[in-house]
Amino acid sequence: MLRGYRFARPFKFQGTSLKGSAPAAAATNTILFVGLFIVASAILSSFWVQTSNFQIGSSTNQTIVVSNKFKKTPKPVEFPLNCSIGNQTQTCPANYPTTFSNTDELDPSPNPLCPDYFRFIHQDLMPWKRTGITRDMVENAKKTAHFRLVIVKGKVYVEKYKQSIQTRDVFTIWGILQLLRRYPGRLPDLEFMFDCDDQPVIRSRDYQGLNSTRVPPLFRYCGDRWTRDIVFPDWSFWGWNEINIKPWEGLLKDVKKGNERIKWMDREPYAYWKGNPFVADTRKDLLKCNVSGTQDWNARLFIQDWILESQQGFKQSNVADQCTHRYKIYIEGYAWSVSEKYILACDSVTLLIKPKYYDFFTRGLQPVHHYWPIRHENKCRSIKFAVDWGNNHKQKAQAIGKAASDFIQEELKMDYVYDYMFHLLNEYAKLLRFEPRIPKGTTHLCSESIACPANESPKKSMTESLVKSPSATDPCTMPPPYEPRALAKLYRRNINSITQVQQWEDKYWENLSKQQQL
Repeated sequence: MLRGYRFARPFKFQGTSLKGSAPAAAATNTILFVGLFIVASAILSSFWVQTSNFQIGSSTNQTIVVSNKFKKTPKPVEFPLNCSIGNQTQTCPANYPTTFSNTDELDPSPNPLCPDYFRFIHQDLMPWKRTGITRDMVENAKKTAHFRLVIVKGKVYVEKYKQSIQTRDVFTIWGILQLLRRYPGRLPDLEFMFDCDDQPVIRSRDYQGLNSTRVPPLFRYCGDRWTRDIVFPDWSFWGWNEINIKPWEGLLKDVKKGNERIKWMDREPYAYWKGNPFVADTRKDLLKCNVSGTQDWNARLFIQDWILESQQGFKQSNVADQCTHRYKIYIEGYAWSVSEKYILACDSVTLLIKPKYYDFFTRGLQPVHHYWPIRHENKCRSIKFAVDWGNNHKQKAQAIGKAASDFIQEELKMDYVYDYMFHLLNEYAKLLRFEPRIPKGTTHLCSESIACPANESPKKSMTESLVKSPSATDPCTMPPPYEPRALAKLYRRNINSITQVQQWEDKYWENLSKQQQL
C-alpha cells in the first residue's frame, strides 16, 4: 500500500443495453470499450511521463517513491482553552487528552540527542539510585514544600501547603500541565514535593552514614554543591507576571530582534548591570564598581526601583531592550537569579561573577566559551580587566557573546525545556518504590481550572504559553550519565579555564602597577 496517496475508486460499468440487434450491440460495446481503453491509456501514459516524482524500481526492487506533494499531513488535534460561558465552573473538558494515541502521526525522522546538560539529571537523582524512593522519603520532603503534585492516569492533582512568593507555584504547576498537553499519556504515575523558595535546603551533611538512605527528594529551581535538591525549570519560562516578563518562547524572539538592532561593535564598550542590590551583600559590594569622579572600572550599574517600575508599567525593564552594551554582568542575589538566561540571551559578553548556585541548564556552560569568569572578591578589578581585554580582542569577545546567545536560542528553546521536564520526571518515576495515590484534599487541575478564573495579566501569559496540540515528535533522546572520569575531566577543564583567566588578570594588574611606578 502506498502511504499518503489515495487511489481513486475504480469505475463500474452498469449493464445498460444498447438499441439494435444483439450482435450489433455487442460489436458496438466492443468498439466503445476499446476506444475507452485507448483514451484511458493515453491519459495515464501522459500522466506517468509528465510526473517525474513517480519512479519504478528495478526488477529486484519494486519500491515506488511517491512525491511528498501528494502526501496529506494530518492536521494536529488542537485543545484550546474552554473558558466559554457554558464552562463558568472551569471544569476540565471531557475530551482533554490523557492518553497517547497519535503514534501513526509522529514524525518518523530520528530524534535529536538532548543537550549535554540533560546528563545532570542522572547526577541529581544519584542519591536514590541504589535505594529507590520510598513514601516515607517523599513525606519527609513535605517540611518546606509549597505543594505536592501527583500524576495518576494522565491527570494532575495538587495538594497545597502554603503560599509561595508571588505566583511561582501557580506558573510552575501551569508548566507541568502544559507538559502533559504536549506529551499526553507519556508520563507514568508519580508523586513529588516542590519547594518554590530560592535557596536549596536538603544539605548533604545531614544525610551521611545511616541517614544516607533517607534523603528526602525535594524539587526546586536551583541547587549547589552542598545540597541534594532536585533542580527543575523555574516558573518564569511561562511568564513572570508580576514584572511583566512574557513567556520564554515569545521573549526569545524579541531578544533576537533586539540583538539585531544594535550590532556588538556598535554597543557601549562597558559592562552593564541593572537590578536590586539590596537582596544580598555581594550585590551591594558590586555597586562600588560604578563609575565615579575618581575611578572608572568600566562598569555602568543601575539600581532597579521595582515600585517605580510597577507604577510606570515596567516600560524601562523590557529585557529585549537591554542588549545595548558589549558586556553584561550576572551576579546572584539571595540565591540564583532567573535573570541569568535573559543576560546570556544578549550577544553581549556575560561577565559571570563566581556563582554559588546552579539551575538546570547552567551546568552546560563553559567558561571563556560561553561567559567570562569574574572573581567574587575584587570584583571591580576583574570587571575592568575583562572589559579592557574584550575591547582589545574584539573578535574573540564577540565570539563569546555569540556562543552564549546561540546556546540560549538553540539549546534552551522551549522544546528542550519541556523535554528536560519530561526526562527528569520519567527518571524520577522509575525510582519510586510505592504506588502513587491521590491524597484526600487534593485538587484535580487542568489548564481551564487555572487559566479561566485568572485575572487579565496572568491569563494573558497563560494563553500565550498554552500548548495547544500534542507534539508531532518524540522527546529528544536522553544522553547517558557521565562516567566518573569524564565528569572529573569536565570539572577540571572548567577550573583550568577560570585559572587561566585569573592568571591573565594578575599579569595585567602587575604590568599596570609597574607602568605607574615608572
